[in-house]
Amino acid sequence: MAHAEPHPAHLLLIDDDADIVRLLTIRLTAAGYRVSTAESAQAALNRLDIERPALVLSDVRLPDRDGLALFDEIRARHPALPVILLTAHGNIPDAVDATARGAFAYLTKPFDGRALLDKIAQALALAAPSQTVTAQGEAWREGLISRSQRMAELLAEAKLVAGTDASILIRGESGSGKEVLARAIHRASARSHAPFIAVNCGAIPEQLLESELFGHMKGAFTGAVANHRGLFQAAHGGTLFLDEIGDMPLALQVKLLRVLQERAVRPVGSAEAVQIDVRILSATHRDLDQAMAEGQFREDLYYRLNVVTLALPALSERREDIPLLANHFLATVAEKYGRQVNGFAPDALEALSMAPWPGNVRQLFNVVEQVCALSTAPLVPLALVQRALRVPSIEVLSLADARQRFERDYLVKLLKLTNGNVADAARLAERNRTEFYRLLQRHGLAPELFRSDDQQAVADGRQE
Repeated sequence: MAHAEPHPAHLLLIDDDADIVRLLTIRLTAAGYRVSTAESAQAALNRLDIERPALVLSDVRLPDRDGLALFDEIRARHPALPVILLTAHGNIPDAVDATARGAFAYLTKPFDGRALLDKIAQALALAAPSQTVTAQGEAWREGLISRSQRMAELLAEAKLVAGTDASILIRGESGSGKEVLARAIHRASARSHAPFIAVNCGAIPEQLLESELFGHMKGAFTGAVANHRGLFQAAHGGTLFLDEIGDMPLALQVKLLRVLQERAVRPVGSAEAVQIDVRILSATHRDLDQAMAEGQFREDLYYRLNVVTLALPALSERREDIPLLANHFLATVAEKYGRQVNGFAPDALEALSMAPWPGNVRQLFNVVEQVCALSTAPLVPLALVQRALRVPSIEVLSLADARQRFERDYLVKLLKLTNGNVADAARLAERNRTEFYRLLQRHGLAPELFRSDDQQAVADGRQE
């Protein structure tokens, strides 16, 4: 059976110039987009009430409303909808104002067609709508926000094996979402009506882990003042998730293997075994092959747990999912804290997409929580993201400002080098004294401030 082609992205073009509309519609349609048009701000808002495009292209000069005012209204109604503003009357203050208010880009006509298509593609990639799972058949994967091919393949495999009772070993870096995947597999299984119990084998002291897993009888050891039902019994009929199984002590690995073979647990201090019906999912960030080679993990237990392996990619290996996850987390955290934060500024979202993420999805959530708590604007700015990522802020100057700064620094160095002697400084700069004095005046630099006391006295004597 042939695969259905993906639906082309829907763009809304707002402009009252019929020639521009015709030209852009031809160009955008040829690039594979579906284009709707509106000739006024009100017509655009009416269309947005009926359908939701993936992106808006709007002229700044419209017959019934200023384009920036229209943008503000679109932002208020649809905070995550990317908007690119177009104008034949562009100026720097308007562009700065538009981007500060959250416009994805501000292009001045006539613009390069390739540049426009690149901006559209970038906006669609960064602001793709979150695939929040609402369909009943996909409810099992709630919380697994993704649109990457890598994750799509993994989830298809996970759903397939979820329908069996096979033990599954989930491999992945710390923070990559192994427990989230385990919970999804449980929801997709025939055991979804029964408990899902998770335990971190590396977080519980060895002397307590056996009691936690298998239970104990009253009086079995000091402090055992009552019978305790272990996690295996608590998960009866359902799923037990053993996180960081690679950190389980060897002595306990032997007992776990016996439980899996006999399908029964013997609580500490009990002479009788209790039958259990539990599916085992386990996870680790360790290299278990190396651990087995070093005698730190039992080979027979490994094969009992590893009937099926699922490898969860690191966040840096599925970067196209970062904007979706970031916006999903931001909406969750903003609702939790009652904050009016609607999204990320385009450069902030791009910074998140390009960050290394050694802590994976867990680190991304922490960063989003921090910026949400500190943001004072509807859109999270780049500076807050850089702060949360501990990335030094880079000051970006206009070319004119950069030249001014360089020129002043250069003059200061020359005056220091020549101890404030204008004739020597002008000669080194290969400029005549009159021109050099003008440069000093422009930058408010007084040569006498760079002279030593002796030199200043000589200069004063010359003037008398």
